[in-house]
Amino acid sequence: MTSRELAFYTSPPHACGYLPRRSAVTVFADPSAPMDMATYSRLIEYGFRRSGSHVYVPRCPGCQACLPARLPVAEFQPDRAQRRTLHANTDITTHILEPSLREEQFDLYRRYIATRHPGGGMDDPSPDKYLEFLSCDWCETVFVEFRLKGKLMAVTVLDVLPQALSAVYTFFDPDLSERSPGRYAVLWSIGETRKRGLAWLYLGYWIDGCRKMQYKQDYRPIELLQNGRWRRFDTGVTLPNAPSQAC
Repeated sequence: MTSRELAFYTSPPHACGYLPRRSAVTVFADPSAPMDMATYSRLIEYGFRRSGSHVYVPRCPGCQACLPARLPVAEFQPDRAQRRTLHANTDITTHILEPSLREEQFDLYRRYIATRHPGGGMDDPSPDKYLEFLSCDWCETVFVEFRLKGKLMAVTVLDVLPQALSAVYTFFDPDLSERSPGRYAVLWSIGETRKRGLAWLYLGYWIDGCRKMQYKQDYRPIELLQNGRWRRFDTGVTLPNAPSQAC
């Protein structure tokens, strides 16, 4: 199946999850149609992402704040703060696992959501919803554990595509924030993408004015999809602004 054979559906307007007092519209690939890795790999080049088995892209009238972002990993060089993070976490061990319900991971996920995203609609997830959100049956996905002296510190979820890794979600122990686990997970993922001989690490969307997305501007060069074309932004170049209010 190719992306040309897929039908796409537009959602009714709904509250934007990133910018306050905004409505959003989402385009979904037909959820009843079979999906595979080759098709998804093409769609992600056009800005689509997945949430569970649903493949979507924001298409909000009058707003282009959500810009798909990816890192060309061969050219990335860590800055001083990123080098400090790597040095501070040399005692972290890493384990790459297939998706499954592991109680220790699920408990960490619940703690992370309760601390970092209270009232965001993801509170008190069930085990089934947890796995439905992070994995799907047509995509090769890995759960990467980061452990400190045997204790689970963080988990990053990655999709393995033919030419890229795609970051799905990262959650970590809120009590270990001084370790910068989110930053470390991105840096590790960049290294893993290189190790696998892949070209890009996809990071979801860059959204100007959204505090949760600001970390993405620290990784250069970065490529953003604007008007159907991937544009490169090197170190020191300001990322595109979009009329918005901070979230």
